[in-house]
Amino acid sequence: MTAEVIYNGQLRTTATHLRSGSVIETDAPTDNKGKGERFSPTDLVAVALASCILTTLGIAESTHDINIDGATAEVQKIMVSDPRRIGEIVVTISFPQSRPFTDKEKAKIEHIAITCPVHRSLAADCVRTIRFNWPL
Repeated sequence: MTAEVIYNGQLRTTATHLRSGSVIETDAPTDNKGKGERFSPTDLVAVALASCILTTLGIAESTHDINIDGATAEVQKIMVSDPRRIGEIVVTISFPQSRPFTDKEKAKIEHIAITCPVHRSLAADCVRTIRFNWPL
């Protein structure tokens, strides 16, 4: 088992990662009867995509000799209705200005980003827009 999730009432949950004891609380968003005081479950899905991209790139660093230390990701989640769901996740990845990337490195990074496990696990009708801000 990976985690235990407890419903605490008032649209809030606490998830505990069993191996590490790390805890994440969620709250329903304000546009869906919640307080919006924590990440919502759908926020976590969007953040999981960005985290997965950066983690997968980090794993590939040693294989492809590409250093992404200091890279950041901004995440935007766009909800749609009928049924209520994530319609689009926009992830903008920015790389440090410390060194330029070759065209070959950029192509490899872009390929890794769109083939990370979370990207591949999202529903086909969930648009995934991945943008890259390369060093100048």
